[in-house]
Amino acid sequence: MTPATTVEHAGELRLEDVGLDYDGVPVVRDVSLTVPAGGVLAVLGPSGSGKSTLLRGIAGLEPLTEGRVLLDGRDLAGVPTHRRGCALMFQDGQLFAHLTVAQNVGYPLKVRRAPADEVRRRVAELLDLVGLSSYDDRLPATLSGGERQRVALARALAADPKALLLDEPLSALDATLRARLAEDLRGILSDAGTTTVLVTHEQEEAFAVADTMAVMRAGRVVQHGSVAEVWRAPVDAETALFLGYASVLTGDAAGSVLAAAGLATGGDVAVRRSALRAGGEGPLSGVVVAARSAAEQLRLLVDVTGVGRIEAVAPLGSHLGPGDVVRLAVDATRLATLAPS
Repeated sequence: MTPATTVEHAGELRLEDVGLDYDGVPVVRDVSLTVPAGGVLAVLGPSGSGKSTLLRGIAGLEPLTEGRVLLDGRDLAGVPTHRRGCALMFQDGQLFAHLTVAQNVGYPLKVRRAPADEVRRRVAELLDLVGLSSYDDRLPATLSGGERQRVALARALAADPKALLLDEPLSALDATLRARLAEDLRGILSDAGTTTVLVTHEQEEAFAVADTMAVMRAGRVVQHGSVAEVWRAPVDAETALFLGYASVLTGDAAGSVLAAAGLATGGDVAVRRSALRAGGEGPLSGVVVAARSAAEQLRLLVDVTGVGRIEAVAPLGSHLGPGDVVRLAVDATRLATLAPS
C-alpha cells in the first residue's frame, strides 16, 4: 500500500470509569481502557456482556451514566455522534443497495462536500487498501459477503476518522471466510493506521486482528492486556474457558498435569485440547474412551490415571480406538496456570 492510504489523524481513545444503564438497569460499569493512536483493541465477551453497549456509548448512540470518553484528549460529553470523529461499522455493513461500490465508499466525502477530484482519489486509495481496486462500478448485490464487508470498511475509513468502531463486523460470514477476512482485516487496519475498537464474541477473530484485548463479563472488564498476555494467563477459569481452553483442572488432577509438564504445582490449570499428546513414552497413562479424526490430527477422549477424562490428540494415522492404553506427553506451552479455586 502507498503511504497516501494511511489515516493521518488517528487519536488516542481513553475511557475513564464508563458506565451505561438501560431503563435504570446497569449494563456497563467501571470500564477504564486506553487505546493508543493507531492501536487495535478487541472487546471480547459473550452475548449480554455489555460489549456492544459500550461501543454505542463511545459512538454517542447511548448516553453515559457515569465516566467519560476522550478522543485525542477531547472530552466527548455532549458531542453528537456525527461530530465525534468516530466511524461506526455494523455487522451487516449497511451498504446503499442502489449505489455502486465507488459511490458507497465516496458517500461520506460527498456529505462533506469534498471536491470531486478528492473523492475520486480517496475512493481509489481505499479500494486499493481493501483489495477491491477493480470493483468501482459493481453494485452491492453482485458482491460476496466478504466483499461487501470490505466495501463497508472502506466507506468507514473514507472520512479519515480519529477512531474506527467495529461491531461484530465478521459475524455474518461463514467460519472459513471469517477466518480469512480476519487476517486481511489486520493488515488493512495496520496499513490504515486508524485507532480501532473491535467488538466480537469470536476469540479467534480477536486474536487475529487486535493488539490488545479486554474481556467483558456482566458489564465489567475482567481482564485487559496484550492478546498474548491474556491468552497465556487468563484471570480465572471462566475467562479461560471463554477464550477457548478445553477444560480447567483443579486439585490433584491439576497437580498431576502440571507435574507431568515440569511445572510447579499448587494452582488450577487451564488445558488446551492439544496440550496432551498420545504416542511415545509420556509421563501420564490412560485408556482411550473415544476417538475421531479431525483435519490435522486424531482427537481423543482419554481416561487418564490421576486426572480423569480429558481431551488429547494423536497424529493422523494413529490406530487408536476405545479401550487402547496410551502414554501421554504434556506440552507446557499449551497450559495456563490459574490461582487455586
